[in-house]
Amino acid sequence: MEAQQQKDVERTHSKLADSAGKLTQSAEQQTESADRRTELAADRTVLAAERTYAAWVRTGLAALASGIGARSLLNTLVANWLIDLAGSVLILFSAFCFAAAVWRQIGKVAPPCPDTRRIPPALLILVNGVLVLVSLAALVGMWAR
Repeated sequence: MEAQQQKDVERTHSKLADSAGKLTQSAEQQTESADRRTELAADRTVLAAERTYAAWVRTGLAALASGIGARSLLNTLVANWLIDLAGSVLILFSAFCFAAAVWRQIGKVAPPCPDTRRIPPALLILVNGVLVLVSLAALVGMWAR
């Protein structure tokens, strides 16, 4: 009888050891999975910031086009001073959008360990700086006519 109990105890210990091994393996897999989810979340954060940047630039370009086109669209409908005022506000808003796009993209804290590379800040400043200059040139051209 005692030999049977000894075998039962050994089997129980063996099962517990197997179970502990499986738990250790499962814990390692969960840790790896959590790390990967964190990396993917960081990538989504970077891509969301770039979509926001693109939305600011898109809004600025639309405002710039609207400000430039205000003269030809409103020429016979309203007074010239009102056309100049509306065009100026739209063009100034476009310059604001281009500056805000860079500020929002550069001013944010980087997410932890993303796989996705961010747009270099120097490139953002260069491109949006040119767009601001185009906006200011359009403003000067509107008032110099």
